Amino acid sequence: MKGRVIKSTGSWYLVHTEQGILSARLKGKFKQDELKLTNPIAVGDWVILEKEVGQESAVIEEILQRDNYVIRKSTRKQHFSHIIASNIDQAILVITMKKPRTSLGFIDRFLVATESYGIPTLLLVNKMDQLEGEEEQDWLQDIHEIYEPLGYPVLEVSALVDKNLDTKLFPHIQGKSSLISGHSGVGKSTLLNSLLPNARQDTKEISGYSAKGVHTTTFAELFFLPGAGDLIDTPGIKEFGILDVEDEELSHFFPEMRQFLGQCKYNNCTHVNEPGCTVLQKLEEGYIHPYRYQSYLNILHQEDSYR
Repeated sequence: MKGRVIKSTGSWYLVHTEQGILSARLKGKFKQDELKLTNPIAVGDWVILEKEVGQESAVIEEILQRDNYVIRKSTRKQHFSHIIASNIDQAILVITMKKPRTSLGFIDRFLVATESYGIPTLLLVNKMDQLEGEEEQDWLQDIHEIYEPLGYPVLEVSALVDKNLDTKLFPHIQGKSSLISGHSGVGKSTLLNSLLPNARQDTKEISGYSAKGVHTTTFAELFFLPGAGDLIDTPGIKEFGILDVEDEELSHFFPEMRQFLGQCKYNNCTHVNEPGCTVLQKLEEGYIHPYRYQSYLNILHQEDSYR
């Protein structure tokens, strides 16, 4: 039978099928290191499974081809990667100004990952009720000015105090499969609980010592929305390592650069210091934001300014 993986706990999976939700284990042949994945099956995967004789559990026989996925470098195993979620219609990156602060570099790395599979991405600014002071207002203005012209919608919410949160969010998520991601502590679980009270995701206060989030979501999990659509909640991400993007390809995943590609003097231009580079020319003319170009250089040179 066919089903979609709605929760991964490492060795066992919950799979939604026409016969209900089944607990399933992975067939041994998929546990091969050459896959270079820490999780050979991800939430959102469509799979073929077979019920075990005399048991309520099942065995996953086949992983069907993914339409897309969001992937990052594994933080635990060198040269391995981790699929955050698959077969999604859009990604929602939850960001905050403080406790924790989301850097522009982190946002840009996430956007490169979604751009590489053509996944539309919404930037959801949470904890608006905590925004104060000129510096924080400048940060919010930067978010709008940098990302909205590139086609990334920016939505402002306060998950803890907004009484019309569902009215704000449901038009963006109804009928779609959406991945919710972001740093630990940005309020993903609080948002989910506000939208779907039956989800009952654990929430925790920010660590006062580090001003960083405390992990509350241990495993990725898919929740069905009323009517149609679903949300995939994922553990908080402290850092986002870009996977297997060639130097010559990286600029394709920056929309503001993409429109000028093919106009440089050299076909293999990396837009760093090559003569006759149209991207550098457009940077000087103001068509490309300096923050975004710096993120491009950081990713290109694999610098660790993305935490």
